Amino acid sequence: MNILVANDDGILAPGIQILAEACRTAGNVTVVAPDREQSAQSHALTMTRPLRPVRRPDGTWQVDGTPTDCVLLALEAPLMPEAPSYVFSGINHGANLGEDVLYSGTVSAAMEAVVLGIPGIAFSFAGRRDDLMAGYGDLVARLVRKIIALKQMPPNTLLNINLPGIPVDEVQGIRVVPLGSRFYSNSVMKQQDPWGRDVFWIGGGTITWSGETDTDHAVVREGYVSVTPLQLDITNHALLDTVRDWALDLEA
Repeated sequence: MNILVANDDGILAPGIQILAEACRTAGNVTVVAPDREQSAQSHALTMTRPLRPVRRPDGTWQVDGTPTDCVLLALEAPLMPEAPSYVFSGINHGANLGEDVLYSGTVSAAMEAVVLGIPGIAFSFAGRRDDLMAGYGDLVARLVRKIIALKQMPPNTLLNINLPGIPVDEVQGIRVVPLGSRFYSNSVMKQQDPWGRDVFWIGGGTITWSGETDTDHAVVREGYVSVTPLQLDITNHALLDTVRDWALDLEA
């Protein structure tokens, strides 16, 4: 069993080390990750300059690009002796819940694997304490082995898994749930540079969650591990006939 591990927090992030160790309980692991922080890069590809993969002394690869770049290079450069059977991404330092999956480099790395025909699984930790995340190594290892043993990942589907930001011995269980929804307000901060010109920072702000109680953000807040299957096809199939009835033709 060959496994690729990637992330968006960078090759030196504690989370990827925890995930790589967990995956080594199931097979041979190759780590390919950005050489620096690449959060919120979504599914970006670097197409305006060449990429330079560098083999580190510990055998891992660092890439001066995005999480999606890392997975693509790992599989097509290739940076692995054999194609992986699974791609695991994370563990992200911070949750990827609700609409976060649209921005997340962690989720997009797993999605790129699915695009290339390989099952992808994204792990995130809904907290900021690395010492608490470190305690999840055994739980993540058991989940990795369980997912691999199932051999039932449908095509065009990835799993988005969020660990609650609490001590692992306080986890209530695992829930399979849909995405919730969140709205950011006051997320743009205006400042001035040393020359008095306006600059803007995007990030932070106030988060307002909505949705049913049985959604990812709700169960993580209650102390559960959330598991959400995501699909590549984002077509709203239920509205196809409705939009056809709009008669959006060029003859009118």
